[in-house]
Amino acid sequence: MKKLEKIRIIPLGGLNEIGKNLTVIECGKDMIAIDCGLLFPDDEMPGVDYVIPDMQYLIKNKDRFRAVFITHGHEDHIGAIPYLLRQIDVPIYGTRLTLGIIANKLKEFKLEHKARLMQVSAGDVIECGLFKLEYIHVNHSIADAAAIAIHTPCGTVLHMGDFKIDVSPVQGEMIDLARLGEIGKNGLLALMMDSTNAERPGFAMSERKVGESLSSIFRRADKRRILVATFASNVDRVQQIINLAIANKRKVAVVGRSMVTILEVARQLGYMDIPENVIVDISQVNKYPPEKMVIITTGSQGEPMSALYRMAYLDHKMVEINNHDLIIISANAIPGNEKLVNRVVNELFRSGAEVVYESFAEVHVSGHACQEELRLILGLTNPRYFIPVHGEYRHLKKHAQLAKSMGIQSDRIIVGDIGNIIELDSKTIKVAGNVPAGKILVDGIGVGDVGNIVLRDRKHLSQDGLIAVVAVVDEESHTLMTDPEILTRGFVYIKENQGLTKKLKDITVHVVEGCAGEGYDEWIYNAKGKLRDQLAKYIYEQTKRKPMILPVIKSI
Repeated sequence: MKKLEKIRIIPLGGLNEIGKNLTVIECGKDMIAIDCGLLFPDDEMPGVDYVIPDMQYLIKNKDRFRAVFITHGHEDHIGAIPYLLRQIDVPIYGTRLTLGIIANKLKEFKLEHKARLMQVSAGDVIECGLFKLEYIHVNHSIADAAAIAIHTPCGTVLHMGDFKIDVSPVQGEMIDLARLGEIGKNGLLALMMDSTNAERPGFAMSERKVGESLSSIFRRADKRRILVATFASNVDRVQQIINLAIANKRKVAVVGRSMVTILEVARQLGYMDIPENVIVDISQVNKYPPEKMVIITTGSQGEPMSALYRMAYLDHKMVEINNHDLIIISANAIPGNEKLVNRVVNELFRSGAEVVYESFAEVHVSGHACQEELRLILGLTNPRYFIPVHGEYRHLKKHAQLAKSMGIQSDRIIVGDIGNIIELDSKTIKVAGNVPAGKILVDGIGVGDVGNIVLRDRKHLSQDGLIAVVAVVDEESHTLMTDPEILTRGFVYIKENQGLTKKLKDITVHVVEGCAGEGYDEWIYNAKGKLRDQLAKYIYEQTKRKPMILPVIKSI
């Protein structure tokens, strides 16, 4: 009898972080990936646009790499696809709306003709080498989301993607609990499940609850203009806002590139129903009285240069916030964005507007399952092994504890990290090594050319500034031909610190002429190091600051 292959699960992203989800699954000589997303940078990454997974393991094994299967169309699950397709030609499977969003993204990278996008629907089964992958309908904060059951010769692995249990979704059916139960009855080898809300008790509220809260706010808006900031990808919520605008005899303007793009894709694919003459161009908003206008905008996370941010700081060409505005922020702050959101809310209040936000009104519900929903899925599927995914470490640990409370033994639960090789079969599960994994920083058109040293220098510059010292030395006399030049950026204002500047020049003359007089070939290299040390010591004694020091010495 032929020995059954082991399954290897290798998360390259999405563990100990919220974002850049990418999970590799191997069986025999076949390799697939679930999702391929990005992460938005935090305050520790100045100048960085995006963070994507380190995909060198996929590139190294591209001859075995069969396909990528996408659970849904959020950036943290699809955002790195263009960077993958630049290096590997591999088919991308996804549902209709998901592929519509991906196709639009690929146009920006001029990859639309190269990509092989394969459309699937809930219930479809795709054969891929030793794998059979089954798409299962789930509810989330974007339409057409799916869980994926990966059937292999040695058992089934279920990846839940991002999900919640919404018994009254705005459109479509509720999550397919019946099929999940069938998979559990047939014997589920391993369950990988979203941990984002593992700390939150109870159930996530239905998206319809937001519609009810928004309806109440719209009714009391009276003569005011309404602005709603929300996630562009939440098609159901945008549809509810448009429906309320129609019911209250208001026109709708949409602002923000991602919002306009998603709206266009969703309308073309039939995921939104918007009557003619409801949408007006943003340039026309001031032609309507406030009580006749609703503006739907991006910027719910306080992102600098987003539409809402520019409105808050009175820097938007078309929309000026005033005391006739009622602004609804229909989103939770993603962890790490709280300061940005609070700053924008403060500015909006300063402009005279009334601001309604999630802390004080039910204008947002999570798209992620809370504890009782997680328990329900664990009970229905009854997995032999459990691997919590999609969350920071505390979320993963809390989810693991939840699984233990449902009867799963500790030695059958793996709280992993990116790069782990989680190897399993019907008898054992273990971490059997590691592959290269980490963060690749995208800065402009550069991918991976910004590393830890560059980030360290950027943070250094942002905190203490820069001093450049320029000295030109006469090659024969070993003396400076002119006074050294001191240039500063972000350190002190030179004209108001003449005493400090004079002392820095004196140190430069002493060090450079001393080293030049020693007469050996590498004196300039030695002088730069010595000058940097002595200037740093003096500056710290005088100012308690540590600016970056760049000595420039020329011998003529």
